[in-house]
Amino acid sequence: MENIGLIAGNSRFPFLVAEEIKRSGNRVICIALKEEADVELENVCDKVFWLSVGKFQKIIDALKSENVKNVIMAGQVKHVKIYSAISMDFRALKVMGSLVNKKTDTILKTIANEFEKDGMYLMPSHTYLKHLLAPSGLIAGKKLSLDENKNVDFGYKIAKGIASFDIGQTVVVKDKSVLAVESVEGTDECIKRAYKLGGENSIVIKVAKPNQDFRFDVPVIGLQTVGTLKQNKVRAIAVEAGVTLILDKNEVIAKAKEEKITIFGI
Repeated sequence: MENIGLIAGNSRFPFLVAEEIKRSGNRVICIALKEEADVELENVCDKVFWLSVGKFQKIIDALKSENVKNVIMAGQVKHVKIYSAISMDFRALKVMGSLVNKKTDTILKTIANEFEKDGMYLMPSHTYLKHLLAPSGLIAGKKLSLDENKNVDFGYKIAKGIASFDIGQTVVVKDKSVLAVESVEGTDECIKRAYKLGGENSIVIKVAKPNQDFRFDVPVIGLQTVGTLKQNKVRAIAVEAGVTLILDKNEVIAKAKEEKITIFGI
């Protein structure tokens, strides 16, 4: 039996990771980030340390105290936290001060290097959830029309382009026009903005970055995503197959069918 570290942000993602770690026979030592994590993690993890995202040395010390060697990051930490006045310890300030920029990849790769300095390895976020990766082809809902498939092809190239610059991983298109490009606000807010600009029957495309580092920032959709798609009258969402996690996969598929929303793996 091994103690696996779990650094938990918001959403269902950390819960599913914790459940699968325990199912594998290992223990879950959770760093629940005060600004983001759900208190219910107390019920699924073996031990929980509630720490601020800015207390980097305390996070390291807590994991080392439980003899953790392997760590997984799961759950969103809003990028805006980077720009907030959150209190940081000396090590966090040192890490932030060493950055050449504040792009997501730059920040997280620097953090991963810091873990390695203390003898801990950051595992791919989907290590225990590969059964939830999106397959290729129709996943839920009715087939896309010829024009809708053309919109997916159009949006996919653009999404891959913005992802390569670490801007975002989602675009919303309609009639071969880009309604919205995801930035630091996240996928849901991007979809809402697209509806305000272009109305109903848009198509959302979500991809991985080229050379995606799966230790963090894995493309994810879930029940909340389906709810946002419904509220903003989206026709379909196309996700990159083999790399996008569908959290609570069976429930997401059932809900999408119920709401007449197509999910497609590209």
